[in-house]
Amino acid sequence: MTLLLAALGLLLASGALALLASRSREFSTAMGTAGAVLGSALLLVPAFGSLLGGPPVSARAPWAVPLGELVIEIDPLSAFFLVPIGVLGGLGAIYGRAYMHGAPATRSLGPSTAAYNLFLASMAVVVVARNGVLFLVAWELMALSGYVLVTFDHEEPEVRRAGWAYLLATHIGTAAITAMFVLFARHAGSYNFSAFDPSRLGPVASAVIFVLAIVGFGTKAGMVPLHVWLPEAHAAAPSHVSAVMSGVLLKMGVYGIIRTLSLLGPARTWWGPTLMVLGLAGATLGIALALYQRDLKRALAYSSVENIGLIMLGLGLGYWGAASGRPEVAALGAAGGLLHVWNHALMKGTMFLGAGSVLHATGTKDLERLGGLLGRMPRTGAGFVAGAVAISGLPPMNGFVSEWLLYLGLIRGGLASAGGSGAPSVAVLLATGVVSFVGAVTALCFLRLVGIALLGQPRSPAAADAHESSLSMTAPIGVLVVACAAIALSPTPVVALVVRAGASIQGGTSPASPQAPLATIGALNGAIWVVAALVAALLALLRQKGPESPDATWGCGYVAPTSRMQYTGRGFAELFGSKLLPGTLRPRFSSPPTLSLFPAPSSFRSSTDDPLTRGVYEPFFSRTGDRFARLRWLQHGILHLYILYILVVLVLGLAWVSLRAWSGA
Repeated sequence: MTLLLAALGLLLASGALALLASRSREFSTAMGTAGAVLGSALLLVPAFGSLLGGPPVSARAPWAVPLGELVIEIDPLSAFFLVPIGVLGGLGAIYGRAYMHGAPATRSLGPSTAAYNLFLASMAVVVVARNGVLFLVAWELMALSGYVLVTFDHEEPEVRRAGWAYLLATHIGTAAITAMFVLFARHAGSYNFSAFDPSRLGPVASAVIFVLAIVGFGTKAGMVPLHVWLPEAHAAAPSHVSAVMSGVLLKMGVYGIIRTLSLLGPARTWWGPTLMVLGLAGATLGIALALYQRDLKRALAYSSVENIGLIMLGLGLGYWGAASGRPEVAALGAAGGLLHVWNHALMKGTMFLGAGSVLHATGTKDLERLGGLLGRMPRTGAGFVAGAVAISGLPPMNGFVSEWLLYLGLIRGGLASAGGSGAPSVAVLLATGVVSFVGAVTALCFLRLVGIALLGQPRSPAAADAHESSLSMTAPIGVLVVACAAIALSPTPVVALVVRAGASIQGGTSPASPQAPLATIGALNGAIWVVAALVAALLALLRQKGPESPDATWGCGYVAPTSRMQYTGRGFAELFGSKLLPGTLRPRFSSPPTLSLFPAPSSFRSSTDDPLTRGVYEPFFSRTGDRFARLRWLQHGILHLYILYILVVLVLGLAWVSLRAWSGA
């Protein structure tokens, strides 16, 4: 607990120092980065101490808040979510210092550095808070500091739009979470988590709390259909912030759902199927939209929606197994879903930092203006390829391990259900097919990103003049790749840590370990690494011994091929999208017909915007805004009139309270 408080104090103090020293870019970023790195490292010590078997530790202090006190605690679940905060937060700070110095010299970096440290500290408080009011204060600080980070380049209209979308979504979620805690406290008489007694809640109140948790925390996690802010914010934020938001911030929503359901007692039979359906919808929609994106970071953001869907699928499988008396299925689902929390933090951190390195070197994240970067940026390119293999769920990387556990849990769950009613068996096995489809599309999506951005010929002068980023930017990518490979090579001890965190999902203090040959998976991944290393060494040896061929690659008979004679990002995905995706998920095209013999110049446009944003949210908020605009007659700009409004509302409120008291008496 001392180390935790020291880490929080270091993060806040260094952030304040960076803000005070805003006039000096070098000094402010140096102080903020040093504090972020040291504070993040300190967070990892109590986190791993708890995961390795240490008892829960807590601290209490009096607080002038009704019905509660200031309470924090580190248990295995909190420790599990502290780990990505510490790992990705520290590496992101190192990367971010070099990345942010690419901003114009007139821009002050002190506020963004301070906001980054506050962002990390508030997320740490969220996972250790054991009082509803303290949780909400930390949650709001996390939201506001995230807004400052997202809108760093606020001169650009799309960044301002992204900031408003983020702020609106996060406050809708906060409203639902606040209502959830009020409902808890109404039955418990306190906002302390220890006072929340599920036996005092009826089935209706429990169901309402579940729905509020899904809305409130699901908005932050980017669950479909509450995900629409995520692609906007992740694409607009500085790349190290995008990495932390995708790898850590989204997981705060996952943590909130697990913590809330642990306060509701044993798993209900409908929890698991609900989460599984939401997870499958998110995985399918997310990767389908990622496949078409022209913006490299937007494609990665939609991939995060897909991975959150896989995490929710695993958690739902765990809750379903626990509620239906299938401990083996519960263990596999919980372990697969929670391991994917860590894996996604590492994989998506790698990908966003790689995308930021590309943006830093070329000045663009437009896939159609990239190409040929692997030879010009070998360290960034190698890390990006490794991250793409991992996030596609392919061996020999860590994404394969967690997704394999999910597959195994789904198959065993389907087979276990076959002995009873046939409906659950068919549903679970169909879910296995959907996950397989998602996995295939994911591989295609990241093959497209690697092929278009890194291979082929440069599609613009910016790509042709690209240069490798500094070591302070590429070293964090390398560390994340090594961590991904380490989990793939030695999954057994990592899953043992994950199992401790998943105790509440399985419904007991002694959770079962997943019955899976993890050692065999690690050996298989190791063998693939060895074979890959031998093949690479052999190719290098052959290249040294034999002269390179002077002949160019066959260019279909063109004498002077250009960079335009390559697959575009759109063309790469067109065959899949035009045949397999439903019409609502396909890009929209607009081009005037050319019917005359000598047509006039025309234009062609395509749009890959989110169908939910286009078809649901924008029309809804447009209609709502028009209706509220009719109330502008109340705004006269006269202070005395506004005071009168307040007085009228106060009198009406007091009258309502008095009538309730009189009727009760």
